[in-house]
Amino acid sequence: MYDKELAVEILKQIYHATELISQRFESIHNVSDFTNSPAGMEKLDSICMQLIVIGEGLKNFDKVTEKSELPKYPQVEWKRAKGLRDIITHHYADINAEAIYDICENKILILAETIKKISESIE
Repeated sequence: MYDKELAVEILKQIYHATELISQRFESIHNVSDFTNSPAGMEKLDSICMQLIVIGEGLKNFDKVTEKSELPKYPQVEWKRAKGLRDIITHHYADINAEAIYDICENKILILAETIKKISESIE
């Protein structure tokens, strides 16, 4: 059995990162809102930092839970969510603003809802 208290704490950090991304993304309406101004690039940078937090958190959660929880929730592509952290961290100069926009627009809400469900099922 794994440390449920630690697992829940990690999930809270991940959920908080999804909230920050959603808040920061509110003023972004298309990819050029990221790329056509210094302020947009700062938003992109700050969102990428939270995506790193999410990826690292998911990896830690998987370790703590001995990879027993995430497979129960196939609505999220966990391998890709964790792998995004590596891409952003190691290939930052090659970040694709369109891909980040798509993640923010189409995947963060699903991730947040799923993280909340996992947390509730553990507690």
